[in-house]
Amino acid sequence: MRKLWGGAFTESTSELVDRFGQTIHSDLNFWQEDIIASVAHARMLGEVGILTRDEAKQLIDGLEKIHEQGPSYLKLDVEDIHTAIETRLYELVGDVAGKLHTARSRNDQVATDTRMYVVNELISLQDDLKNLQGLLLELGEEYQSALMPGYTHQQRAQPITLGFHFLAHFWALQRHGCRAERILTVTNHCPLGSAALAGTSFPIDRQMTSDELGFIAPIPNALDATSDRSYILDALHLCALIMLDLSRVSQELILWSGKEFGFVKLADGVTTGSSIMPQKRNPDMAELIRGRTARAIANWTTLAGVMKALPLGYNRDTQEDKPPLFDSLRKCRDSIELINLMLKSADWQLERMAAGTYGDFSTATDLADYLASQGVPFRRAHEIVGQIVVACVSEGIVLEDLTPAKLKEIAPEIPETALSVLSAAGSVARRNSLGAPGPDAMKSQLEHATQVFNERGFPRIA
Repeated sequence: MRKLWGGAFTESTSELVDRFGQTIHSDLNFWQEDIIASVAHARMLGEVGILTRDEAKQLIDGLEKIHEQGPSYLKLDVEDIHTAIETRLYELVGDVAGKLHTARSRNDQVATDTRMYVVNELISLQDDLKNLQGLLLELGEEYQSALMPGYTHQQRAQPITLGFHFLAHFWALQRHGCRAERILTVTNHCPLGSAALAGTSFPIDRQMTSDELGFIAPIPNALDATSDRSYILDALHLCALIMLDLSRVSQELILWSGKEFGFVKLADGVTTGSSIMPQKRNPDMAELIRGRTARAIANWTTLAGVMKALPLGYNRDTQEDKPPLFDSLRKCRDSIELINLMLKSADWQLERMAAGTYGDFSTATDLADYLASQGVPFRRAHEIVGQIVVACVSEGIVLEDLTPAKLKEIAPEIPETALSVLSAAGSVARRNSLGAPGPDAMKSQLEHATQVFNERGFPRIA
């Protein structure tokens, strides 16, 4: 296996050592970043006179040719992506390729590549989040009046609307977008020129390479620059948090698409069938998102475990940073797209959802609130309504079945005007406090969400 080192070694490493330490197949994820960073480094070497301008041009031309050809031209019998690109560069420009590594190390090189990769992925991830937010906003608008049961403890609690439910997921994505912006800012600083750990004696211009690569600034300390992987932990944590929320959406789709709920029918394009049961329509994509969320969580804890107690300076342990990073980002972005597809193509069973609000005693709180508004202490109102619920259950009726006569029989102290608050539609209509599902509150919330969505990026909301 080809390596960029070995001059002081008298024996070859074993095949197992080579295989165990090889990273080329994982590294191919950022082959472009490695080339782009190398171009910036070569240009800087030529500008400051460490290389001649002609040597720098040869290197840049060769690197650009590699970029044009793509990764299929790279040799894979090498240790890592840096070796693969330098090997190919030798084939294209000859011995001058050996000058590219002047004043840098693989330590600052891989740190630069990884930061560039994370920055690019975070930008794309923010676009993905915005796209899903846009759909949730549309659905929130469309279904702002569609009644459905609201749940706590997975038990029916109070009536809400489907549009209100969608907006809850909208605001969760807004927080993730805010996190992504902060992580991007922290990540977008340049390690290039830090060399192995202590900088270099060559008169390099780190500001020049930082500017060319689009970083905010060079990292001030070379040892920190080559040792830090906290930005990867940040990205992994973000992916885990996003996947947690996507798994909640997935669980809702799994439950709601079952016959027991019947709130939604998922499209053929996002479901699968059974090899022996022809009637089955399985929400497999939602289940896979739910399952792979565990992988995203594990990826964060894996790297946290790797980094725990590592002394400063590059350690080969940190080679384990990139596989979980690539895995989590891929799973996260694919899952966002799948949630988008499932929601966009879903057939919402609005009559079934509205019917689910009948007879579940979910307007009991409205009755207690009514009594409180008439001067009854809320704790006493709560007790009275609880007794009414018990009486209804014992007689096999629900709140909506109460007549003035029956109410007088069960709770003679309650005026019959209280019966006016027992419909689910009326319950929702009265809830117009900030953030509630009532029509006025939803109008304000939709306006707020639209304003936030139309702004560039993800402004903080809380």
